[in-house]
Amino acid sequence: MFSSLHFFDYVIVVIYFLVLIILGKIAAKHATTGDGFFLAGRKLGKVYQFFLNFGNSVAANDTVSTSSLVYQQGVSGVWAGFQMIFINPYYWFMFTWYRRARLTTTADIFAERLGSRRLALFYAVFQIVMAVAVTMAFGNLVSYKISSALVTKPPAVWTAAEARSVTDYRELTKLEAADRQQALSAPDQTRLALLQERHARGELHSFVTALEPWSFYIVYTIAVGLYIVMGGMAATALNEAFQGVLILLFSVILIPAGLAAIGGWGQLGAALPPGALNLFGAAGTSDFTGWTIAAVFFATLLQAHAMPHNMTIGSSARNEFAARFGAVAGTFGKRLVTIMWAFCGLIAIALFSGPNTLADPDAVWGTMSRQLLGPGLLGLMLAGVLAANMSTVASQAMAVSGLFAHNVYRTLRGNATDQDLVRAGRLTLVVILILGVLVSTQLSDVYTVLQFAMTINVPFGAAILLMFFWRKLTLTSVWIAVLVSAFINIVFPLLAQGIPALASHPTLIARTVDVTGRPAPVYYESVVRTQAHDQESPLRGRGRLHTELVLLRAVGVDVVGLTPGGRLAGRFFIDGLLPLLLLIGVSLLTKAPDRERVDQFYGKMKTPVGVTPELEAAAIAETRRNPHRFDHLKLRPASSWEMTRWDKVDTVGFLISCAVTLLIIALFLGLLRLIA
Repeated sequence: MFSSLHFFDYVIVVIYFLVLIILGKIAAKHATTGDGFFLAGRKLGKVYQFFLNFGNSVAANDTVSTSSLVYQQGVSGVWAGFQMIFINPYYWFMFTWYRRARLTTTADIFAERLGSRRLALFYAVFQIVMAVAVTMAFGNLVSYKISSALVTKPPAVWTAAEARSVTDYRELTKLEAADRQQALSAPDQTRLALLQERHARGELHSFVTALEPWSFYIVYTIAVGLYIVMGGMAATALNEAFQGVLILLFSVILIPAGLAAIGGWGQLGAALPPGALNLFGAAGTSDFTGWTIAAVFFATLLQAHAMPHNMTIGSSARNEFAARFGAVAGTFGKRLVTIMWAFCGLIAIALFSGPNTLADPDAVWGTMSRQLLGPGLLGLMLAGVLAANMSTVASQAMAVSGLFAHNVYRTLRGNATDQDLVRAGRLTLVVILILGVLVSTQLSDVYTVLQFAMTINVPFGAAILLMFFWRKLTLTSVWIAVLVSAFINIVFPLLAQGIPALASHPTLIARTVDVTGRPAPVYYESVVRTQAHDQESPLRGRGRLHTELVLLRAVGVDVVGLTPGGRLAGRFFIDGLLPLLLLIGVSLLTKAPDRERVDQFYGKMKTPVGVTPELEAAAIAETRRNPHRFDHLKLRPASSWEMTRWDKVDTVGFLISCAVTLLIIALFLGLLRLIA
């Protein structure tokens, strides 16, 4: 029996699913053509653009990762996602470019700017695989983690193995607390080491869920699939508006309940350990120091250009202003709810410390919800969590559907009609949603996948950024940068654990001690004993090998001696700098791209989108005849760099975005000061 959910909770979740399907049915009438299905006819105004960007940027995995990291590292953990606030003013320009590109998918840029359908095909296939393996599967995993913490078994129905898992975890927390106060006896030290090893293997738990993964994934995926398969981008936009309201609700309701549980706002600061309110992190205890924030920002700024949904969302806008307003306003909304999630993480520290420490930090949000919310509110929370992830999965799925139909299917079948592309897109949605479920069952740790997701698209993002601005970028440089970076960041790190000489190499299995006193790996995602019950058995690396740190050690950096934040910063700097250096260096050494193609591309990118279809067609026709007609707007007309002077809308919008960014950060700091 699902003891933690009430009848009213189930009713709310069922109603939520029914509303999604009804909205999908309403939008289906607009999804009969290719433009209608993939881009909502390029007719979405500012409001829909706001909700599309808000829903796409706010995912359940952000909720879990933010609250989990703050719970583990203090408020500095918020920077895993909050550092994106500095990109908001940049979005004011960036989404104008995607609208002016007048394309259907991000892959189309590679074909148009570099003249390579093969590279466009490679990008499309890569993004489809990554969307399934990381974005969608990751979101599914997070939704399950939260939901599983909401729906738990009472102790009376635990199996013997489940009871032992919880009992042993409670024993672990007591031994760790005792070890911090005084030296343990030899038997207790042996027992502590054994329990820590089992914890590293994921064998210990602080609760037992009643939610079976496969049943959850199947029901959840069917609900998402029904409305986007029927209505395409129009259904996605309509549901984003509905889901956006739920996301705001579920982001708010835990805070008053949590504050009441700890005795009010005034008690929060007193209940937190020293340093927990340090927004920029303590050098030795937090992964997110000033250098880390700068490194993560650098890598994510590059990666932002390559996200496959950029083109589908930007191109679906009615005009340039709707695209840029929706991108900036929608993501500002995400920054505000991120602050709410951070406070939930701080409240969790006050609630779940000492013997109450959670075995799985990713379960913070679900555990708080289960303990603090009553009947009805718990169902609303579950619906909100599902809404947060479904909104992201839906927009990602639509982007992937467009990539397959336009850049894979049409490449293989050149005579495909518009209706063929829509059918291929709908079939793709079904397939990738199913694959996302299969991959979800193989993932476990949210933070590890989050770090991976933050860097996989950096080489493509760096290439697209240079395509927008630099005439000399060559096709050869993009191929080399993408393939080399993919090998260093994806292929080799995942294969290394299967190579015995590397998995057991004395240097690579190095461990330090984290702030809790538990062994912490340096080069591998985790380092465990080959035999869990034998503390003398050899150590072995598991999960991703951080190749970036291996490269740093090769050039003489004392990686083991770095702080956790220093190691994380080093990884992100390598991930961002390597593709940029390859792109620029190889471009300068290889044959320049076709001048006529490049002229036409930059001419179009400088041509404002017409107010009416007739004006738009006339403007593009004039640019084709004279692609240099806007060259007088360039900052340096004779240069190979295509940056142009700002107009009034550019300047005012950018300044307002900067002001709002500073106001949100000031609000955050002010609230933290009130707590202190």
